[in-house]
Amino acid sequence: MALYLVGMCFWASQSTAQDYLQEQAQVQVKQPYVDMRSGPAGAYPVIYVAAKDEWLSVLKRRTSWFKVQTAKGQQGWISQDDLHLTLNANGEPVLLADGSFEDFATRQFEIGTMAGSFDGVPSLTVMADWIATENISLGINLTQAVGSYAENQLAMFTISHTAFPEWQVAPYVVFGAGKIRTKPRGSLVQSGDEARSANVLSAGLGLRYYLTRHFLVKLEYNSLLVKTDRDENEELAQWKLGFAIFF
Repeated sequence: MALYLVGMCFWASQSTAQDYLQEQAQVQVKQPYVDMRSGPAGAYPVIYVAAKDEWLSVLKRRTSWFKVQTAKGQQGWISQDDLHLTLNANGEPVLLADGSFEDFATRQFEIGTMAGSFDGVPSLTVMADWIATENISLGINLTQAVGSYAENQLAMFTISHTAFPEWQVAPYVVFGAGKIRTKPRGSLVQSGDEARSANVLSAGLGLRYYLTRHFLVKLEYNSLLVKTDRDENEELAQWKLGFAIFF
């Protein structure tokens, strides 16, 4: 499930540029000239020079290079920087988001998966965050931790604050509230034991690292307080490391 969600997000981020190109397939050269190369890299030789005011049809994209075709049928590759120096059919500059740190600063959503330890038991977390402001984000995460004697399922609503959002490596604090469900595993426990649920509060610290394009890495530690029916509440610890995709 986690891989499916992340895969869907990656597909959405990649298809955004393709959708844009389908809508803006015709571009006009506004510089004195644009070099068209035989392949999608600067090492390939120039096979044609498109002159100012010449129209190009954008056929497809490969990383930061675009295959184009002139009105006379000549095909070649131009860089994204050169594409940004053209105009679309409406006379507007062509600008494509390329997953830069500037795009990261204006992101709206994050979705990802994290692995780690939940009270000493291996765990997997799926998370989704809405970036409300440059400092504040609201999120939901689902964690599953399966140990020798019990299976824990944790659902949390969170609020995070990043003091220095302009940093590529930035610390943050996170607070949360939610539910935990603990289910004993099979014959390893005494008969009569049943699954139980409890309210949970959490506080934690994290570190966010912008990796490249649409990817970021997150490291997070949480201290959890489980509200029980007993005289004393239960304290648990969770750490997790993973990656997310933003869009």
